[in-house]
Amino acid sequence: MDSYQHLPDDFIEICQAVTAKRPKAVITHILQHGFVTTEELKERYGYNHPPRAARDVRELGIPLETFRVTGTDGRKIAAYKFGDIRTARFSKIAGRTGLSKQIKDELVKRYGCKCFIYLEEVLERELQIDHRVPFEVDGEPELLPENFMLLCGSANRAKSWSCEHCENWQNLKDKSICLSCYWAYPENYTHIAMRQVRRIDLLWQGDEIDTYERLKQQANILNIDISQLVKEIIEREIIESDDKNG
Repeated sequence: MDSYQHLPDDFIEICQAVTAKRPKAVITHILQHGFVTTEELKERYGYNHPPRAARDVRELGIPLETFRVTGTDGRKIAAYKFGDIRTARFSKIAGRTGLSKQIKDELVKRYGCKCFIYLEEVLERELQIDHRVPFEVDGEPELLPENFMLLCGSANRAKSWSCEHCENWQNLKDKSICLSCYWAYPENYTHIAMRQVRRIDLLWQGDEIDTYERLKQQANILNIDISQLVKEIIEREIIESDDKNG
């Protein structure tokens, strides 16, 4: 089993300098036990999306290798251990926390305290800074606000899952594909994780909630999903508008 004695002092020093809770839990466990499993990340540390925790470590410049082990139920599960430490980007880690805070502050100043995906206003402490183009595709970008986005926890988890199941993430590693993706630029995209689909995330709040409840009631009467009802209403309005203008 791996331990401190197999790692260079400068690498251990960098690992121990990490203060963010999620990557620190992964790193500390690996330092102590040689590796950490997705099962342990879920059950011991409460991280329901282990790949996101591993990604946090990789984004700090610390390489991780994914391999398979047998879980407590006898099934094969993923586990993480340090990869080739010669690829660790020590220079990228220094000062990262402070720069990330500056970038987040600038994004909040420009766009307000809202999620870039769901466009919902939330408390600043609930917003997470994320790469527009995943680190796994294009590496560490220049630390400028335009290379990052603010996401609520739900949107961040949704983006992580979609990106990690995308062919570009897994094999192609083509930055241009990400730049035209919904998860990077929801305001201007041509695909979602290489799938030809489009989406709109709608939020009803305050006095608008009454409208939502009426829509839901109508959808129940018609025995269709509320999303389908909204689509039909929009399509009908477009057709009527075209007829008037045509």
